[in-house]
Amino acid sequence: MTEQTQTYLTYLWVALAIILLAGLLLWWGWRGRRRRQSAIPAPQEIPAPLLDQEPLVGAEGMVVGTVHAGDHLDRVAVHGLGLRSHGRLEVHTQGVAVLRAGAENYLIPVQSLTHVRTDRGVVGKFVESDGVVIIGWRLGQTEVETAFRPRYARSHQPLLEQLETLIDQEASTP
Repeated sequence: MTEQTQTYLTYLWVALAIILLAGLLLWWGWRGRRRRQSAIPAPQEIPAPLLDQEPLVGAEGMVVGTVHAGDHLDRVAVHGLGLRSHGRLEVHTQGVAVLRAGAENYLIPVQSLTHVRTDRGVVGKFVESDGVVIIGWRLGQTEVETAFRPRYARSHQPLLEQLETLIDQEASTP
């Protein structure tokens, strides 16, 4: 019995060492990604008066994260933009307010918006076809895309239509 216990303890320590090593490598990779992306500026904070305004349209759901435009797996690690969190998206005439639980809120100014589309998902969150709203925008000189998965299907189309209208209005403004 003692020999078996020693064998199981050895397996336990080896398994724990492997888990610890994997966690350390993940942390090291994330830290390196943040260092490489340190030139990306912080997103704009949401002005307090905007929080009191009624949005054109809003939706509860999951903020899947922000990636470099065109690369669904290249998460933006700086400023917490790549973190997945539950939250709310509100479309205002000034831009898109991204309100996140447990993470910093930010504003995507209307002049920074480049496109909106739907897709199956990004960075590890993939759902049915066209289940995620993807908002393209410029963060400084970097083209990024923020993915949002509405909690309710009925919120999807009004959100998409209002974002398209906002982008079209900004593009037609001289």
